Amino acid sequence: MKNSKLIFCALGLFFPGTGLNCFYLQGFKSFWAWIQLLAFLGGLAGWSLLKAAHFHSAPGWVLITFGFIAVEASWLTTIAFGLRLDEKWDAQFNPGIEEAKRTRSGWPAVLTVIFSLVFGAGVMMTFLAISFEQFFISQIYEAKKLSQ
Repeated sequence: MKNSKLIFCALGLFFPGTGLNCFYLQGFKSFWAWIQLLAFLGGLAGWSLLKAAHFHSAPGWVLITFGFIAVEASWLTTIAFGLRLDEKWDAQFNPGIEEAKRTRSGWPAVLTVIFSLVFGAGVMMTFLAISFEQFFISQIYEAKKLSQ
């Protein structure tokens, strides 16, 4: 079976953090896919903890950070593997493939890379802005408690 670079990149773009792109290449034996999926599920649990505690839950922030890293790692692997030369892709993931069936990724793979970069940068900036905002709000709250 031929491993398609476009399918790998599309899975990384549209299902970030789930590890589906790594499962596609290596199957259920993929260590990184399982780590990514567990971190993503931890991030979802962290989000529910934060929502319940009105964003004042240290375990929630830790778990959501793991989920954030899983999502960003998925987009980063989409970028890294999407920009890989087709010859290198075939040498690693389609060894011994016939000349007629070689990978010719073209613009669709490049577009998945572009959108992964845009989404990754946007989510990272949003996460950092919200994290710093919550940190400074907590510092103001603690300062008010000390001054009373």
